Amino acid sequence: MKLKDLLPGKLGFGTAPLGNMFRNIPEEEARATVEAAWNDGIRYFDNAPFYGAGLAEIRMGEALAGHPRDEYVISTKVGRLILDEVEDISSRDLGEKGDVFKYGRPNKIVNDYSHDATLRSIEDSLKRLKTDHIEIVWVHDVAQDFYGDEWLDVFESARKGAFKALDKLRDDGVIQAWGLGVNRVEPIELLLDLEEPRPDGFLLAGRYTLLDHSRALQRVMPKVTERGLGIVAGGPYSSGALVGGPNFEYAPATPEILDKVARIKAIADRHGISMKAAGLQFALANPAVAAVIPGASKPSRISEDRAALEEVVPADFWRDLRNAGLVDPNAPLPISV
Repeated sequence: MKLKDLLPGKLGFGTAPLGNMFRNIPEEEARATVEAAWNDGIRYFDNAPFYGAGLAEIRMGEALAGHPRDEYVISTKVGRLILDEVEDISSRDLGEKGDVFKYGRPNKIVNDYSHDATLRSIEDSLKRLKTDHIEIVWVHDVAQDFYGDEWLDVFESARKGAFKALDKLRDDGVIQAWGLGVNRVEPIELLLDLEEPRPDGFLLAGRYTLLDHSRALQRVMPKVTERGLGIVAGGPYSSGALVGGPNFEYAPATPEILDKVARIKAIADRHGISMKAAGLQFALANPAVAAVIPGASKPSRISEDRAALEEVVPADFWRDLRNAGLVDPNAPLPISV
């Protein structure tokens, strides 16, 4: 099944914040956020064992347990096993994500992209999510931002293990789709160049946003469109930088990024539109993008995202962005410019 046919709507919910990303989120606030997403009509929820060492899956599972399972779609990820054994959170090596989940559970995280670990990871996720099936599985973070110069070895391990396991699970009808869930375009390029296996799409976080989209536009989007696959665009606000936050790519934003945000915001203010609307509608204008999944840790953020998706953005805004050189000349925009 094509990703666009599988996903129930263009707006999904990215649950990384539920893993206590950057802060210790109270249980009631996390639950209220998931409920707000449900009440808004969101029916696609993306998760991962990595988010707070299982915390985000547990919280989402609890919050959705009372809702009919056939009314929503779940994606989660493989590549990391969460053990009962605990570890010193401060000693974890999370690549470029640093201590982003330092407020998560202390359970030991083991990187393992083998066939058996993939099956075990799915079994463990099913328990945490309180469900008997998962529609979409992404292979998580087989990229430079986590593994540096060793990323190709990790990719090869996943090719021999996780990719084959997921291909079979999809062909057997156990899951409906699989692909990579990454923050870099190179692993997607590499997988698309292989004869086998046959992924259904990709979750690409932070690489198709207003602040950073040229490489994905050149190297990934055309092939994805040509093959009838789909992209779920994660991190559409670039870790919050686009909407006035201090972080870009999980780290303090550079002066260059802050300057670009200021220039975009000046144009947005002139046209009276929100930065969230600019970010979400830009990502969705690309025909390869099946859905966007902004993260949220407060109920109020859900209604903001919905309003941003439905906000009327004048054609002149996009024209001014393009004339100012703030979007790639080849980037599809919500209107013909």
